[in-house]
Amino acid sequence: MKSKRIFGTLLIALVGSLIGVAIYSRFDHSKTVIVKSGQSTPVTYTGLPASTFAAPDFRLAAEKSVHAVVHVKTISQIKQYGYDNLLDYYFGNPRQMNRNVDGYGSGVIIDTEGHIVTNNHVIDGSNSIEVTLNDGRVLKATIVGRDPQTDVAVIKVKADDLQFLTFGNSNELQVGDWVLAIGNPFNLTSTVTAGIVSAKARSIGIIGGGSKSQNPFSRQQSNQVPKGIESFIQTDAAVNPGNSGGALVNLQGELVGINTAIASQTGSYAGYSFAIPVSIVRKAVSDIIEFGEVQRVVIGIQGGTVTPEVVDAKDLKVTRGVYVDDLTEDGGAIKGGLKSGDVIIGLDGTKVNSMGDLQEYVAQHRPGDKVTVTVNRKGDEKEFSVILKTPSGETKTIGSSEFWAYLGADLEKLSDKELEKYNIDGGVRVTKIHDGKFKTAGIPEGFVITHINRAEVQDVQDVRSYIERISGGVFIEGIGTDGKDDYYFRK
Repeated sequence: MKSKRIFGTLLIALVGSLIGVAIYSRFDHSKTVIVKSGQSTPVTYTGLPASTFAAPDFRLAAEKSVHAVVHVKTISQIKQYGYDNLLDYYFGNPRQMNRNVDGYGSGVIIDTEGHIVTNNHVIDGSNSIEVTLNDGRVLKATIVGRDPQTDVAVIKVKADDLQFLTFGNSNELQVGDWVLAIGNPFNLTSTVTAGIVSAKARSIGIIGGGSKSQNPFSRQQSNQVPKGIESFIQTDAAVNPGNSGGALVNLQGELVGINTAIASQTGSYAGYSFAIPVSIVRKAVSDIIEFGEVQRVVIGIQGGTVTPEVVDAKDLKVTRGVYVDDLTEDGGAIKGGLKSGDVIIGLDGTKVNSMGDLQEYVAQHRPGDKVTVTVNRKGDEKEFSVILKTPSGETKTIGSSEFWAYLGADLEKLSDKELEKYNIDGGVRVTKIHDGKFKTAGIPEGFVITHINRAEVQDVQDVRSYIERISGGVFIEGIGTDGKDDYYFRK
């Protein structure tokens, strides 16, 4: 009796399985039906069952990338007070001394000529730079140019048989796409980590010493160059100190970003990392190599990202975009027809959801470029053609030689001994005056520039960077030829 019961159970199971096979064979399993909690209507997703999807293969992208990523070592000098002997120590007679400090980061080779992209903060303030390739070669590097506003810098080495990465398209990246982060922080060989794109166009207020404002009505003046242009790709690929300047690549092994920062309270990786998109990097690198400086443009508005608070306060008809609070006099936006109260929602057909989106798109252009700006004006969409200008209102590119001819001055960075003599942390000397703005302002040869509009001047590049960002008068402070503090002002 017991054996019959077991046989009956097995027979039922067998028949049930056969029925299940028959039903499954008739079921269109190219579609998966999922009913979400709280839904009465099923949601249908077309595609193969999850078990049929192949896992991503990172080997091709890793192989193409690791040999193009380098270790960057910098040596900088810092000033500190110390004692030469015990007598000075006990009698409190310290003197200022220089101490060498090593810094480390990563970089990405982008061509056979030896140009390497890294972060500006990796090489800023360095006295010498040394690059170690993935094959072990150690090379001296020189600075081609740097851009603090995007945190991008270009250095260069001389070597044969360099493997490099090609630029991809960061605009094509979607949230959820797989990416690899490659760096060389330990001067061993390149390290590869994997993750997904967690978000795009992130602004976290770290470039240029800025901080994010919590005030939804705070205005960002895009008629002037912001302290930092931020539109980060956020990923969960593990990035640690020393990976700054390394590569973020897609599964085709194309460069889509430069790893720059991590979000952490400990200083080590804690789940969030941020990369400068290659859309910004490519333009900055091209300008630095061609002109020696990034050709900065602005659209000519003052405003900020649309938030729920702004929507309520301004009674807006849209919930995304950049609210135009005011416009720059004689700027591209006002000449193109934009008005206060407009909400910018698109540039050349590309959606604009935030100030980060706007900055990223504008940063890809040069003076004189035209863009089609789509705005929502009290519920109606309108398009305007806007010519992008430099912060000073120019519509043409200007190289380093043209800029210095415009100023009419030759400058040189002070030596450490001279800095100690003047008891200052940084400065540049005017070695020669030609016809130009400096001569008109009355600045003499031998004058030491320490500040421009209250900002400290550390090297020659700071002079150009500050002056190009100023749309009004220029206030220059420093030390005169008589050794006394002096200043000059030029409208």
